[in-house]
This record gives sequence, C-alpha cells and structure tokens, in this order.
Amino acid sequence: MTATEPPGGRGAPAHAREGLLRRLVRPRRSAEPVDRLRLEHELAVSRLRLARWQQHADAYERRLGDAERERAHLLAWLAALHPASAVLTPLTGPEHEGTHRLCLIAGGWHLSWHIPPADLALFAHVPFHAESAGAHPLVDAVEQGAVIRRHVRLLVMEEAVEAAGLAGQAL
Repeated sequence: MTATEPPGGRGAPAHAREGLLRRLVRPRRSAEPVDRLRLEHELAVSRLRLARWQQHADAYERRLGDAERERAHLLAWLAALHPASAVLTPLTGPEHEGTHRLCLIAGGWHLSWHIPPADLALFAHVPFHAESAGAHPLVDAVEQGAVIRRHVRLLVMEEAVEAAGLAGQAL
C-alpha cells in the first residue's frame, strides 16, 4: 500500500478524491456574477418597458380626458339648441354622487346623458329639476345611438331637399 492510497486499498488516491470532492461541493463562483449581471440587466430592461408603457397610459388618459371634456361641451351646445325640453336632474345613490342626467327631446325622441360633477358648470343655462331622474324615460345607449344617427340622416335629407327646391325655384 502506498501513501496516496486509502486504507484498505480501494479506489483513487486520497488527494485525488479530495480534489474531486472539492470540485463537486465548491460553489461555482464564475457563474454567480454572470447570473447577477443578467438579472440586473433584465430588471433594467423591465423598468424601461414599464416607463414606456406608463407614458403610453398617461397619453391615453389625457386623450380620454380631452374627449370627455369635448363631449360635455357638445352636450351643453345640444342643450342650448333644445331649450324647451332640456333639463338636468340629479342621480341618486352613492355610486352617482354629484352626477346629474341631462334629458332633452330631439326629433321627438327622449335622449339622456350622464354629466359628471366636474362638467356641471357648462350646463348653467339648463334648468335644474330636483325631481327623480327616473321621471324621464330611459333609452339604452345602443338604441339612443341609432336614434341619433337616424335623426341626423333625416336632417341631412331635409336640408338636401330644401337646397334642391331652392335651386329649382332659382331657374
């Protein structure tokens, strides 16, 4: 038996076994910094993507706010065009706190829209009735859209007929 052989004469020399054991048990130091760098890079990329999507979300929110404000201005104008039938009524319930409903009759149809508290100043010219908003008939949004489109087509046809009638008289 030699000095490098284990007692009993089996297997590899002791220093060879210790080297193998050290290599198996020893943590990989070279892979750890690579993993950390990769994770830091992925985190930085994720943060950049988040910032970019947040900018998109903020831009969409601004555009939505602009569209809602323009809608309120158009509804105030529509109410001014129909002063005989336009009325504001408060909506009841905790989910409608401060929200009112603009109701008017256009083309013989009852139409209504919710007006948020921030836009009420635009409707100072519209009479306010404290009666329940349920006193006015409700039309669902799809049906109301169809009514508005039909009414617009009728107005356009009426204008075209009047223009043709006036043109025929001029000859």
